[in-house]
Amino acid sequence: MAEVNHQFRLAARPVGLPKPSDWSYTEEPVAQPGEGEVLVKNLYVGLEPAMRGWMNEGRSYIPPVGIGEVMRAFAAGRVIASNSPALAVGEHVSGLLGVQEYAVANGGGVFKADTGLAPLESYLGTLGMPGMTAYFGLLDIGKPAAGETVVVSGAGGAVGGVVGQIAKLKGARVIGIAGGSEKCDYVANLGFDATIDYKGEDVMEALGKHAPDGIDVYFDNVGGDILDAALAHLARNARVVICGAISQYNATSAIKGPSNYLSLLVNHASMTGFVFSDYLDRVPEAAQALGGWVASGELSSREDIAEGGLENFPDTLLRLFSGENTGKLVLKVAAD
Repeated sequence: MAEVNHQFRLAARPVGLPKPSDWSYTEEPVAQPGEGEVLVKNLYVGLEPAMRGWMNEGRSYIPPVGIGEVMRAFAAGRVIASNSPALAVGEHVSGLLGVQEYAVANGGGVFKADTGLAPLESYLGTLGMPGMTAYFGLLDIGKPAAGETVVVSGAGGAVGGVVGQIAKLKGARVIGIAGGSEKCDYVANLGFDATIDYKGEDVMEALGKHAPDGIDVYFDNVGGDILDAALAHLARNARVVICGAISQYNATSAIKGPSNYLSLLVNHASMTGFVFSDYLDRVPEAAQALGGWVASGELSSREDIAEGGLENFPDTLLRLFSGENTGKLVLKVAAD
């Protein structure tokens, strides 16, 4: 194959926000799949807040991306060569395929995408890792019951929007925290019972107003001051789900931890962290549930698609940390 594969590789460990010198834009011949492998032409690359943590050296739930390695990312594309009996040329798949135009992957390490059910890019959002993160974190750890109050931070993002919709499906009352009137309008249109604009409102005061009897489930995507405000309003036996802390990912000084943690003791509450990879053996369960809700119209999906090709990856990634995206941020790499 004569095609060239363009890639973004990590050139340096970022300090604060990633800058252009932290990346190298490289090219190499497109590799050929070996036994049991497929060659995928990436059409979309998903951008996750977690990618910032993957760039840091140190102990975490997954080894860091090595200097000189292709940047880790979930991507979705079309199989263009296959040595796997499980996948045929022309089928669409998603998986950890990296920030590159072509990827060789084990046929058992990617997921088929049914583009008859939803557009391919949805398999990087509601029907992909973010949606499954929402599903497992809310239902396995948060365990919302009908009539309980669920509060979600980062409600305008890929995970938060799905968390709120599933909580509503389970009969909970849902409050979403988001930044700006546009995002709050989006969250309200998803069916949330109330929204809080952290850019224009006092979150502590607003939580007291919208959750006068306390918060039964708090699903946290942001950390920092908003986590502290939620801890101050917990109901008895509340469950706090720690999914992310985007407010802290680019900190150049010590990460700010919660100061209201004694609320966990006073209210007999729990605070539990988790990651999607804890539940890999249950992916089919989540895929069936999420797909069913999408098919029935009970679950909405929104992808914020950035155009311009792979070379726009560094600038597009920064949109996550300035709050410019609504829904799942996806970079379009090529046409199908």
